[in-house]
Amino acid sequence: MNTYKIYTLDEAKRALERYCVYQERCHKEVRQKLFDMRMIPEAVDEVVVHLLQHDFLNEERFARAYVRGKFKHKHWGRVRLVQELKQKQISKFNIESALKELDDLDYYGAFEALAAQRYQQIKEPNTYKKRKKLADYLLYRGWESALVYEKVIELIP
Repeated sequence: MNTYKIYTLDEAKRALERYCVYQERCHKEVRQKLFDMRMIPEAVDEVVVHLLQHDFLNEERFARAYVRGKFKHKHWGRVRLVQELKQKQISKFNIESALKELDDLDYYGAFEALAAQRYQQIKEPNTYKKRKKLADYLLYRGWESALVYEKVIELIP
């Protein structure tokens, strides 16, 4: 027998307030959480409006925090950050605004450090395979292809 908790509107609001306070959330995550709680569409809309009005939910703030966090901890490049934010249905305006959080000096410094670190880890004797492994790694992390290929040729002539 499938038993699940039935939430009142006030309980759902309080639960989602806690959900949003714990970590910045985007609209898509909040809506998904409400649907997982088996809330009806009208209730979902009401809870989202409540969260917006009381500043628990703010997409620009979410996008900025997301970009800072993923860049700092996972060393993602702009390409991957944009891709992930689009997947979360963040507006183009908020994506561009969030990317301004990245200081160019820090950005290119992180790229240089990541490329050098990965280069040291690759133990492939074949030059072409080594280039491919380095390029694939950096591209997967979302760094711009022009940067990646330039760095690969520089490190593995």
